[in-house]
Amino acid sequence: MARRLELGIAAGLAALGLAAGCASSQQMLDQQQATAVQTALARGRFDLNCPNATAVVLSRDFIQPAVQGPWVSGLERLEYTVGIEGCGQRTTIVAICQQGSSTCFAANPSIQR
Repeated sequence: MARRLELGIAAGLAALGLAAGCASSQQMLDQQQATAVQTALARGRFDLNCPNATAVVLSRDFIQPAVQGPWVSGLERLEYTVGIEGCGQRTTIVAICQQGSSTCFAANPSIQR
């Protein structure tokens, strides 16, 4: 019984230490936003065939893992919806970044002419 209590206290202290050292979801979104916008802008410029296209962040969200548990943990993702406009065309691209990674993936182009 005492051994189980010691393990529970140690796990609780470890979790508290990790939480204190982690950045907030807003800070994580701020840190990754420039990379996400550049990724979306590169995709948008290619899709629109418009090297002068510009980007604006329409929305952003911190996505919790779908699977969470004591032994299994999913990936935390940062998701940005970026509007790209140029050469008389517009598109919306979703840039998805894995938390802790320095890269993002541009998906879901929706070109409007």
